[in-house]
Amino acid sequence: MAFKRANPSRSAVHTEFLRTGRIERNFSWSPNEKRYLSYQEVAERTGRRLERAGNVTHERINGFHRSIQFPKLIFHRTLAGTPHLGYCHITVANSRFAEFDNVQWAFYMANFLAEIGDGEQFFAGISQKPGRMYFAVAIAPAEDEGRLTIDRTVRGNGVIFRTDDPKLAMKNVLMLGARNETLRKTIQAL
Repeated sequence: MAFKRANPSRSAVHTEFLRTGRIERNFSWSPNEKRYLSYQEVAERTGRRLERAGNVTHERINGFHRSIQFPKLIFHRTLAGTPHLGYCHITVANSRFAEFDNVQWAFYMANFLAEIGDGEQFFAGISQKPGRMYFAVAIAPAEDEGRLTIDRTVRGNGVIFRTDDPKLAMKNVLMLGARNETLRKTIQAL
């Protein structure tokens, strides 16, 4: 999509910036260039971006240490009615917790902030503010073939962690994948 920029004099822009602290960006679209995207087009663009970000995240996690390797299981979903919002499944693995011997969990990232829902609704309280969220949930096979559900017996709600900090998310995933205490201490020191 091309745009035309109004070209005020350079000194006028500088003076306006000094006065208000803002830079005005006036774009004028010509009527024949302007078009609206369908929900399907927006969902496809959102999905491509989510999967690209999921691939980069997976590479960074697996690039940390050769003993911590997670399978690549990337797919995305966009939210119904808001195709610009979605989440991406990145990996799935098993870990041991103090009270549970073998917990299967999945790691996700979303291009919005929300709480993990308690019932059938996966997300609750989706924020209108822009942001990105990383989370891992305990999973269990569902009654439907090929579907997974949140295992709510783990920590009461099934959420292992939820954060908007990518470094903390990576640290948490690496801790879940670390098999020995020496590696866990190294990850905690990050």
